[in-house]
Amino acid sequence: MAGAIIENMSTRKLCIVGGILLVFQVIAFLVGGLIAPSPTTAVPYMSVKCIDVRKNHHKTKWLMPWGPNHCKKLKDFDEAVSRQIEANDIVFAVHVPLPTKEMSPWFQFMLFIMQLDIAFKMDNDLKENAEITLDVSLAYRDDTSSDWEEIAHAIEIRKLKCTFGSPKTLESEGRHYDCDFLPFMEIGSVAHKYYLINIRLPVNDRKGINVGIGEIKDIRLVGIHQNGGFTKVWFAMKTFLTPSILIIMVWYWRRITLMTRAPVLLEKVIFALGISMTFINIPVEWFSIGFDWTWMLLFGDIRQGIFYAMLLSFWIIFCGEHMMDQNERNRLSGYWKQVGPIAVGSFCLFIFDMCERGVQLKNPFYSIWTTEVGTELAMAFIIVAGICLCLYFLFLCFMVFQVFRNISGKQSSLPAMSKARRLHYEGLIFRFKFLMLITLACAAMTVIFFIVSQVTEGHWKWGDITIQVNSAFFTGIYGMWNLYVFALMFLYAPSHKNYGEDQSNGDLGVNSGEELQLTTTITHVDGPTEVYKLARKEAQE
Repeated sequence: MAGAIIENMSTRKLCIVGGILLVFQVIAFLVGGLIAPSPTTAVPYMSVKCIDVRKNHHKTKWLMPWGPNHCKKLKDFDEAVSRQIEANDIVFAVHVPLPTKEMSPWFQFMLFIMQLDIAFKMDNDLKENAEITLDVSLAYRDDTSSDWEEIAHAIEIRKLKCTFGSPKTLESEGRHYDCDFLPFMEIGSVAHKYYLINIRLPVNDRKGINVGIGEIKDIRLVGIHQNGGFTKVWFAMKTFLTPSILIIMVWYWRRITLMTRAPVLLEKVIFALGISMTFINIPVEWFSIGFDWTWMLLFGDIRQGIFYAMLLSFWIIFCGEHMMDQNERNRLSGYWKQVGPIAVGSFCLFIFDMCERGVQLKNPFYSIWTTEVGTELAMAFIIVAGICLCLYFLFLCFMVFQVFRNISGKQSSLPAMSKARRLHYEGLIFRFKFLMLITLACAAMTVIFFIVSQVTEGHWKWGDITIQVNSAFFTGIYGMWNLYVFALMFLYAPSHKNYGEDQSNGDLGVNSGEELQLTTTITHVDGPTEVYKLARKEAQE
């Protein structure tokens, strides 16, 4: 009878907490699906072929594709041949954004990919494994009358991967190759209104530069930036969630510090997870609206990496601390085999990110994938990180199996235990299963929504209502992991309710041996967790 009352009471209270969290979870998805626009926008740009025959005596080295000071243009390369204009005197100019528009700091970043229109010609065929050399420059200005200020200049090499679907005969001349997109540029901030890109294709027959690359007809760019409306919704969510997690963190740690014992390992790891979540939540992106902080993309990657590393470490330690008869608990050194792969994998991904986005802080045109050495290095880091991830999941699955095997053994012996000891183990078993269920649900929702966002068109339309699936994925999953951390700290915060000596020990019949058992886990006799308290409170009453 008492067991049924305990179960009903704890289940009812947990259902209330779960219902409240579920409401917030639904709101997080709806904010992205109904309020926010699509996360990103892709804008195609066609380069304009400019003539720079006087480049050594030109007043300015920047060539504008349109506007009052636009360059002298070429319609096509046949005109260049007829006018005896050399390839070194042709500049491909792209103005960002399109005419009558302005860029905004709310766009957060710019990513550009390049597509080359290459025509087949018998006397100028595209060689196998051909490489194209680009002399690229980037400039900015904030009004239409100012001079252009250089941001970056670099000479980059890109490998051409093209296929030709027709026989290479005279009849096929003029047909275009099907070429893969090439990585072109990435900038971590959009602090200026106007940007100008000048691309030159220098030709040097003696050095073999841009020889055997086919007949290039046009250069197209696709610019991708974050939507300003989505940025505002994202910033608002981070601003709201930051104090929410901070408050529960202060409350959680205050309860721990009021204990007469030192914090146990699981409590420390949960608190560290809360710190890493707060590190992601703090909306430092607000400063990017007023400052040209190009390192924000790299900083965001580092913040996410710290959180994921802490989350994976928490799952391992959570399982280990619930192996109820294990003697090496409450020591981080006891988990070095499981936490080691996390550290190695995280370090490899950090080095990879520094080699890519770290270098892009100085040269936005750089890509680690454009050279054989860079590609092999990047693949090595990714493969090592993947191996570490596989080892981690093997360790995690093994530990989960051990915990459930341990639970099965304890459940068969629960009826023979005293009331206090039985409640102790029932609390451990219940909260472990409850958190495992929440963890699996969160992981499943993350995977499901990621797949849905990839295979759908980006939005669903139901009558007059349009749901942005990709935006709902970002805001919903982000809110979900915040709620996950919130629930952890709520459920595993020690209780300080004073039951009195008679109630806590006398009525429950805790002898010295059983009391020692209670002190070996987080459900300390001086302060059980919220889950354990729910069961114990009803038993006392």
